Amino acid sequence: MKKFFLSALILLCQVNLSISQSTSTLWYNQPAVEWEEGLPVGNGRLGAMVMGLPGREQLQLNEDSLWPGGYEDWGLAEGRRADLDQIRAYLLAGENKKADSLLVLKFSRKAVTRSHQTMGDLWFNFDWVETQNYRRSLNLETATVLTQFKSEGFDVSQEVIASAPDDALIIRFKTTHPDGFNGKITMSRLEDNGFATAKTTALNDRQLEMSGMITQRKGQLDSKPLEILNGVKFRTLLFAQHQSGEINTTDSALVISGVKEFMLKLVSVTSFYHEDFEAEADRQLEKVQLKSWGELLRSHETEYAAWFDRMQLDLGSVEPDNIPTDQRIERVKEGVTDLHLEKLLFDYGRYLLISSSRPGTNPANLQGIWNKHIAAPWNADYHVNINLQMNYWPADVTNLSQLNQPLFDFIDGVIENGKNAARENFDMAGSMVPHTTDLWQVAFLRAATAYWGSWIGAGGWIGRHYWDHYLFTNDKDFLEERAFPALETISAFYSDWLVEYPQDGTLVSSPSTSPENQFINAKGEKVAATMGAAMDQQIIADVFNNYLKASELLGKETPLRKKVALQLKNLRPGVQIAEDGRILEWDQPYEENEPGHRHMSHLYAFHPGDAITKSETPEAFAAVRKTLEYRLANGGAGTGWSRAWLINFSARLLDGEMAHEHIQKLLSQSLYPNLFDGHPPFQIDGNFGYTAGVAEMLVQSHEDGLIRLLPALPKAWKNGSVTGLKARGNYTIDMTWKEGELKTCKIQAGNTGKVMVYYDGSEMDLDLERGQSFEIEL
Repeated sequence: MKKFFLSALILLCQVNLSISQSTSTLWYNQPAVEWEEGLPVGNGRLGAMVMGLPGREQLQLNEDSLWPGGYEDWGLAEGRRADLDQIRAYLLAGENKKADSLLVLKFSRKAVTRSHQTMGDLWFNFDWVETQNYRRSLNLETATVLTQFKSEGFDVSQEVIASAPDDALIIRFKTTHPDGFNGKITMSRLEDNGFATAKTTALNDRQLEMSGMITQRKGQLDSKPLEILNGVKFRTLLFAQHQSGEINTTDSALVISGVKEFMLKLVSVTSFYHEDFEAEADRQLEKVQLKSWGELLRSHETEYAAWFDRMQLDLGSVEPDNIPTDQRIERVKEGVTDLHLEKLLFDYGRYLLISSSRPGTNPANLQGIWNKHIAAPWNADYHVNINLQMNYWPADVTNLSQLNQPLFDFIDGVIENGKNAARENFDMAGSMVPHTTDLWQVAFLRAATAYWGSWIGAGGWIGRHYWDHYLFTNDKDFLEERAFPALETISAFYSDWLVEYPQDGTLVSSPSTSPENQFINAKGEKVAATMGAAMDQQIIADVFNNYLKASELLGKETPLRKKVALQLKNLRPGVQIAEDGRILEWDQPYEENEPGHRHMSHLYAFHPGDAITKSETPEAFAAVRKTLEYRLANGGAGTGWSRAWLINFSARLLDGEMAHEHIQKLLSQSLYPNLFDGHPPFQIDGNFGYTAGVAEMLVQSHEDGLIRLLPALPKAWKNGSVTGLKARGNYTIDMTWKEGELKTCKIQAGNTGKVMVYYDGSEMDLDLERGQSFEIEL
């Protein structure tokens, strides 16, 4: 490869790159009818879905800690080391089905229903006799939902923000109608199997209170009904502030009479965050009670912009934004390429992460924080077999690194609880992280079948997030205080878990499954457990390697380091290429029960791992493409998150056209009108996976010491620009391109270091001091 950029003007100074911008706004000409048409707001912890219904408005309310149960409620499964030994004996004897059954019987709590839940609803019943010129919108640049219409020729508007600095939902209503607003405002919450779950009362003539406790009367544990009658308690306060007309209360409603402008301020506090949550709610309301709309809006927009404005993307769309968002989706279904929608969905992923994951909150769950249910699909919990990981794929690369904090705080707790599972269930050191957990950080396996939930690879996969965060930030303190302890504890478990593979004496995971998939064994049975499934082997190699690298960087010499280094040399490779050129999903070329399965777990080493690259492992790199082609030919990528993963795979294949093809399919097949990703049902991971995939098409830095610029730029993105993307090594990248070719690039070093930059067959070595910039103009 050439050691220079052709015709490049190189400057070690600061240059302002010209970046054209277009407003990132979702907008519609009609109110939401279904929940998936509503527009989400959130401050990381507290959120709402705004429906925008004139006269009959609904805000569905959410808070991230509203779960039934508690930390100490449920214990581990009953399995012990002797049960594990019997499972392994079954596998050695070719009795996979018996191994599956015993694995579930002894080590799984089977079907579990204990769900994140809705807070309730805020209802508005106003007397508007007719409406015209309707429009509702979500401005991603200001995190504001605006509903506007005319009634009898007069303007009516509603603005909603979820303020992080004031930790409150703020709603402003305005009208020029001479009669003003007239009607009632109430709060309520769904019943739990016929039982009331909250009570709403008027505290004074301008304030409502809704208080309750989360229960799960149709709960499940061990596939058996279980009433859960305890849970997080909450207190929600709604305060009305107006300048004209009258606001009074009934027993449980605010009554609005002739008010032309008023503001609602909603705070909610739970027993999860505050022991004295009831008094804390009063304190939070007092902080915002006298603030004006202008003051609240300014602090909200300033704080939000400090996150959102860290990076910007322009894909070259020059047309005015005169097409509603839902119509844009329909146009893509008809074959239109919509660059504005592609950019809008990218920005939406960043918006959703900012709105559902902030330092000090819980991590974004399967639905972020937005959930209308008492019993949500999959409990709106934390699936650690791709979904939770995908939620945080865009955090570092799109310049939102600090939003990882809730993930690490949460997983630290799961790892701590997983030490009990490792010790009591398996008689091993370290920590066993389960494939699914919930607010209470439980560490038992779950699901009534082995292929759904009997998987032990979650710890290693989530360990990569600790390592990648260090690579992006070069934060040595984080490496020593957070990442290294996690990697060491996870590695200690896998070190004890490994056994010899009978055919060659290498070390393998046993029992080992490939998430949510099955194969056909020699007896013709559909089974899940084997010895050394590809993903387990790849993940264990990955976490071992990262643990050893971290040990070297920190100068840690331990007996475990020496043991892991020896085991790594004898670990059975997780990338085994079959005769047809595909990567095996299991230890042998078994018949596949579902050739088009949505999970592509055996490609972990390619993405999000980094063991397969074009330059270092060309045979495996080619095998990745064949593996994906086969999966797709058999109906793969049926879910939104699976399609998002394919965008990332395609980018890593350096194939912009393939990546863009899957972007088109995601836009046309997997989006609700409000741009939420559809599994279906709604599952937020696909939104985050898409945003990460677009970033991966523009910059890649997973290869050691190498940054690729525009590695998978599709023809459709002929002209464009990006500022503020991050690369591993703590580099910040700004670029412009024209006619499909790089025109300007600025790389700023956050730390002193060396890196090679690669673009279109040419490469250049950089050696930059902290704060120094490298810039080129082609």
